[in-house]
Parts: sequence; structure tokens; C-alpha cells
Amino acid sequence: MSLQTIVNDGNVVYNAMASDHAPSGSAMLHRNLKEEPHKVISAQGNYLTLDNGQRVLDATGGAAVACLGHGNDRVKKAIAAQMDEVSYCHSLFFGSTSGEGLARELIDSTHDHMSKAFIVSSGSEAMEAAMKLARQYFLELSPPQPHRTRFIARKESYHGTTLGALSMSGHLARRGLFEPLLLPGNTISRVSACNAYRGLNIGESTPAYVARLAEELDAEFQRVGPSSVCAFVAEPVVGAALGCVPAVPGYFQAMKAICDRYGALLIFDEVMCGMGRSGTLHAWEQEDVVPDVQTIGKGLGGGYAAIAGVLVGEKVVRALEKGTGAFAHGQTYQGHPVACAAALEVQRIIREERLVENVARMGAYLERLLRDRLGGHPHVGDIRGKGLFWGIEFVQDKITKTPFDPKVGVAMAVHNKGMHPNYSISLYPGTGTVDGKVGDHVLIAPAYNVTQREIETIIDLTVRVVEDAFREMGF
Repeated sequence: MSLQTIVNDGNVVYNAMASDHAPSGSAMLHRNLKEEPHKVISAQGNYLTLDNGQRVLDATGGAAVACLGHGNDRVKKAIAAQMDEVSYCHSLFFGSTSGEGLARELIDSTHDHMSKAFIVSSGSEAMEAAMKLARQYFLELSPPQPHRTRFIARKESYHGTTLGALSMSGHLARRGLFEPLLLPGNTISRVSACNAYRGLNIGESTPAYVARLAEELDAEFQRVGPSSVCAFVAEPVVGAALGCVPAVPGYFQAMKAICDRYGALLIFDEVMCGMGRSGTLHAWEQEDVVPDVQTIGKGLGGGYAAIAGVLVGEKVVRALEKGTGAFAHGQTYQGHPVACAAALEVQRIIREERLVENVARMGAYLERLLRDRLGGHPHVGDIRGKGLFWGIEFVQDKITKTPFDPKVGVAMAVHNKGMHPNYSISLYPGTGTVDGKVGDHVLIAPAYNVTQREIETIIDLTVRVVEDAFREMGF
């Protein structure tokens, strides 16, 4: 495979050979060795200040992470207090008050639909743990089911950058360089994503579309052998890979019914779309479906610490308790006390200040303004999302939905235009929107405490950026 195409964190595909910049003198292995990123020297609220003096509106919280904005005093104090108590202890021997407090906060937030929390440091680690947990669950059953070694995931999905999580992912460009190292097709197979903009046929009703996707999943279970599957894995709202694509009503209920029919687990990847981002604390609350295993991250700690987790349902926990009594997986920084303290305070703030309600309220306002101001743009094909998690898909032809040639670099051009001092807004670009190779989108994912005026500012700047970027590209 040619190294001309490089994947930046699995989010944006760009041509690494296209830069005219001299090699960086930095000792840091940055994502692009041809160009150093801007340095952030301070951050407060929804704004980042760069080393050149530019003040940038962070309209996406990084990668939909900074859910409280930057510089929250309560979180800073909680981190300092935890460091005075204990900054690190090994989870093989010890626990911490912050770890126990975070786990209880998370389980209570599910209204006891989930039973235990497993805390790690990244979404990729969370998916790796979820995969191993699903496999071990079937080994712990009585009688055990050791023949369950497969997973079914979805096309154009993204579940992480480590080899196991990347193997689960269906986004072709993100897998490309490492395909020979990934788990083979006899371990993980895929079915179509639920993407109404691209997948719903002309004249097809939503129930008919759901039925068609359900038949496809059922057929895949039959093809690989129903008793060989550990779990079906999906994102309730597909994030960076497709650009905030929610499932249509009834989809996950149908998928859950098929999993139950064949005794497989349902794993939801809510690393990006969960923890309040989609308008409920857990995205599955809007689907009338409770997963057996759920991965969380990003909005869990709001960027104040590197933290993610796995929430585990009662039947999975019960199987382990009745079996070996242990989860055969562990990491050095598992349940890190300082990270747990940061995340616990973030979650307390979200709960006490009723910020999920603000997400739903401001999300509806954001959606209305996006549709009013950009819905008629000739190169905006679709605007979709939930809560404060919205994507804008760009197309060359609005009628045929034809994407732009990747060589044009539309998504990155929009992002770069936004970063110009005339606009100073950070929009999150993504590529491979159509099939993992072609297609462009940007995400908007502001902090949960965003105000109506700030939403209006984000929209005003985004509209200017999109219009000016396309004008500059000659479209």
C-alpha cells in the first residue's frame, strides 16, 4: 500500500507528501512530521489561546471531549485534593476512594441497568477490554461455550486505534496500512451501517429499512454460525467515521432481538456519543435498548484526565462471579486515582447543574440554526446528529449525493479556513464518509454548558467558514 495516504488519528485522510513545510525541529513525534501543530498556551471556557496570540473558539471540544470547556475550578480542585490523598496505586493490590466513587456514580446513572464499571485510560483500551470480556463471559458460563470466538460489527465504523479495536472497526482508510496485522475475517465480520442518508432507498419506509438491516444481520449470524458469535458491536451514533449518524427509530430494538435470539451479547460503543453528548447521559436511553456491555470515554472525564471505561451488565458480571471470580485483564493505569477523581467531579457537575438537559435544549437550537442557515447550501448534502453532536456532510452534487474527489481535501480545507484568524473557530474534519475512502464532513460538538448566544456565534462563524471555503475552492 502506498504511503501517500496517511491517516491522522483515524479521523482525517490527507496527503503527507503535499506539504511544503520543512521537517519539524520538535522532539515530539507529532501526527504530521512535515508541520508542527499550533501550541496552546492557555485555555478557558470554550476558547483556546495559541502561542501566536490567536484566540480560537473550540466548537468541538477537541474530539467531542471537553464537555465542560476548559479550566473548570471544581475539577482542578478535585484533582489537587486527590493528589494530596494518593496519586497512584496498583489495582492488583489496592483500590481508591475516587475509583469507588466514580464507579458508583456511573452505575447509579444507568438506574442499575449496568452492574460494574471497569476504568481504563482510552476508548481504544475500553474496546479491547470489552472484546476480551465478551469472550470470557462465554467461557464462564455453565456449561461454557468455547466455540464463541467471533464478532459482528458494522461497515464504516470506528472503535479505536489499537490492533484489536481497529480490527473491530470497518473504516477502510483507517485500517489500510495495518490490514495484514489485524484480526482475520473469520474472527470479525461486518454488516451495513444504519445510515439513512446513504442507505435508505427511495420510497422505502423506515420500518422497511429496519427490517432489511435486521435480515442482513440475521443472515450474517446464519452465515458464520449463530453459536460462534460473542457479540454484535455498534455505535448508537456513529461519530468521527461517518459524521454523527444516528440510527433510525426501531433499529437497535431489532438488532437486540436478533442478538437475544442467538444468545450473543450486544456491545455499544459510546466512547464519543455517550456520557451526555447525544442528549441523554447514555445514548442507549433513547433507543429503549440496554446493552450487555458499554464502552465510554471522552465526555467521561471531559479532557481533564485520560480516562475511559467499560460498563458491564448484571448477567455478564454474574457469570464471572459464579465462574472464576475474576476478569482476566488488567493494566498499569487501570482505575488511576487522579483520573477517577477528575471524571467523578466532571460527572457530579453534569448531574448537579443538569447539563444533559442543556445539551438537549441547546442541541435542538443548534439543529434548527444549522438547517436554516446551511440546509440550502448547494454542497451540504446532509445535516444530522443528536444533542450537541452534529455532522455536516459535504457533497459535490446535492441531487445524486456524489462525494468530492478526496484529492480536493474538502473537510480539511473547511477546518483550515476556520483556523484562519479571520474566523478563529475549530471545526472537526473527517473523511471517508461514504465508504471509508471517499466523502467529507465536519463535526460540531460544543461544551454541555454552552449558551444560546455561544450557539449563535458558532453558527455564524461556521456558515461564514463553509461559504468562504467553498468559494475559495472554486465551487
